[in-house]
Amino acid sequence: MTSPLPPLDILLAAPRGFCAGVDRAIQIVELALERYGPPVYVRHEIVHNRFVVEGLKAKGAVFVEELDEIPDTGRPVIFSAHGVPKSVPANAETRGMFFLDATCPLVSKVHKEAVLHHRRGREIVLIGHAGHPEVIGTMGQLPEGTVALVETVDDATRFAPRDPANLAFITQTTLSLDDTAAIVAVLKARFPAIVGPHKEDICYATTNRQEAVKRIAPAVDAMVVVGAPNSSNSQRLREVAEREGCTRAVLIQRAAEIDWAALGSLRRVGITAGASAPEVLVEEVIAAFAERYTVSVEVVRNAEETIAFNLPRELRLPPAAA
Repeated sequence: MTSPLPPLDILLAAPRGFCAGVDRAIQIVELALERYGPPVYVRHEIVHNRFVVEGLKAKGAVFVEELDEIPDTGRPVIFSAHGVPKSVPANAETRGMFFLDATCPLVSKVHKEAVLHHRRGREIVLIGHAGHPEVIGTMGQLPEGTVALVETVDDATRFAPRDPANLAFITQTTLSLDDTAAIVAVLKARFPAIVGPHKEDICYATTNRQEAVKRIAPAVDAMVVVGAPNSSNSQRLREVAEREGCTRAVLIQRAAEIDWAALGSLRRVGITAGASAPEVLVEEVIAAFAERYTVSVEVVRNAEETIAFNLPRELRLPPAAA
């Protein structure tokens, strides 16, 4: 007779997984494939999730790093949800490419803020992570040297503007709320005249997912974040869990990556997913726990999300009109 599996309570964060911007970006690729047929070219990963990217590849999407990898065949080209420097669509137009922009509208909002500050003659501070596609895209909206990148409180302390009375700050949309608040506090203390966004740049989905983790992390033995290692918002979820006192906080892409020995003895575990991780991967992780434990799942809901973004005009119109 087999011994019963040990009990395990799973606290499942809500909201989790896909946000409206990610959902829109994936839809753009899928609808472009339906309407125009394969191949459809995508510059960079449409979102930071290998499972999603591989699924779209199987349907006929071809992912490239730069436009010069795309042959002049007139096939559709899609820009990723993270946004691109202005030079990219300009290059595409020069080559006569048909392109669709899947940039998240909340990232586009930050781009517009940057341009507006620049027009008003302000030096711009971008709070974000060097090398992240969103940061590259945002800095690329303006001439080189116009935007100063600040990653840490130390950077904010050392930052030396040309004119301290004529500054503005913007932020990457997927940052840690707490880390960003600390950096903004330093900037405001040093430069009281600095102008911030009219509305918070960190997106609603990032905020909601981090707040849900804050509620769960202190009450569990371990926190599992489903997401990609190159996903900024997923990494921030793991960091938030650690900051809230959960010493066993791990980021995994698939259930197969769970290090059961490292997790150790468990009675309660929290599970969430980054904004580019599909729900099927969360279900896969829960199923993996269910093979080893008798699980009970409780959903911990922090907010309701009802936001949806419009698709590009070309994909909303009937084929003949597009």
